[in-house]
Amino acid sequence: MSAFFYYLLLPFIYLLSAVPFGLLYIKSDFFYFLIYRVFGYRKKVVIGNLRNAFPEKSEAELQLICKKFYRHLCDLFLETFKTLTISKKAMLRHCKFNPEAKALFDQLAADKQNIILAMGHQGNWEWAGNTFSLECKQQLYVIYHPLTNKKFNGLIYKMRTRFSTKLIAMRDTYKDMVANKNELNATAFIADQTPQPNNAYWTTFLNQDTPVFLGTEKIAKKLNYPVVYAQVKKIKRGYYEIFAEMLVAEPKNTAEGEISERYTRRLEKDIIAQPETWLWSHRRWKHKRITNQTQAQVAQ
Repeated sequence: MSAFFYYLLLPFIYLLSAVPFGLLYIKSDFFYFLIYRVFGYRKKVVIGNLRNAFPEKSEAELQLICKKFYRHLCDLFLETFKTLTISKKAMLRHCKFNPEAKALFDQLAADKQNIILAMGHQGNWEWAGNTFSLECKQQLYVIYHPLTNKKFNGLIYKMRTRFSTKLIAMRDTYKDMVANKNELNATAFIADQTPQPNNAYWTTFLNQDTPVFLGTEKIAKKLNYPVVYAQVKKIKRGYYEIFAEMLVAEPKNTAEGEISERYTRRLEKDIIAQPETWLWSHRRWKHKRITNQTQAQVAQ
C-alpha cells in the first residue's frame, strides 16, 4: 500500500519541484492557509515552545513569530522538493556562502583538516548542504535518520545526494567517519535533536532545562577534528546565506561538556536573532532532567 501511494504522489512531487519559484511560493501560501489557518498543525506545541523560550515577549509578539514560523515551514517544505530539479546555477543563487565562511573552509581544506560541522534546524539546512557540496573542496557527509518507508527514503536520499553530498546513517556515524579519515571531508551534525535524557549533556537553552545530543562532542574528541559552527540565515524569501566560525580547534583539549555548551550558546544566539526560522514544531523539551531527588522518588 505504501508503494502505491508513493507512485501515486511521485508525479505530483516532480511537477511541484519543476514549477518556477514565483508559483512555488504561491503554492506555499496556500499550504500555509491549510496548515496554520484550517488544520492548526501542532499549533499548541509551537506556541507552547515559544512561550517557554521567550517569557519576556508579549502574547502579540509570540503570535507574530508563530505566524512567521508557519510561513517559513511551508516555504521550507516546498524548497526541499525543489532540490529534485533545481539547477546548480539557481542553487548557488538562492543559497550562497558568506565570503568569510567560504575562506574558513578553503583554509581548512588547504591545511588538509577533516572537520565536523555543527548546525541546527534553522534556515534551510537542506539547501546549505547542496551549496557546500557545490562550492567546497571537502567531501560533505551528512548524518541522517533513514525513513522506515523505503520508497520515500530513497526519494529523500536522491534529493540530498544530487549534488554529490553523501549520507551516513546515524547508527554508523563513528564507524564510517573512521573509515573515511584519509579522505578530505566534512561531516555535518544537525545536533539540536532530542536525545535520551540519561545519555545527554544537560544545560539551559532558551530559558529551559534541555538535554543536548553528546555524540558530536564525543566523536570530535575521539578524532580531534576541528568543530565548525555553521548558520543558515534567511536573507529574504527563497534566499539564504551560510555563515561559519571555528567553534573548537582542538577538541581533545576541551573539558567534558565544553563543546556541547559552546554549540548550544551559539545556536541560541542565532535563534533569538531570527526565531521564525527555527523548527519550533518538534517536541524539543519532552524530557525532564533526572535528578537525585527524582531517582529517589522513583525508587520509592
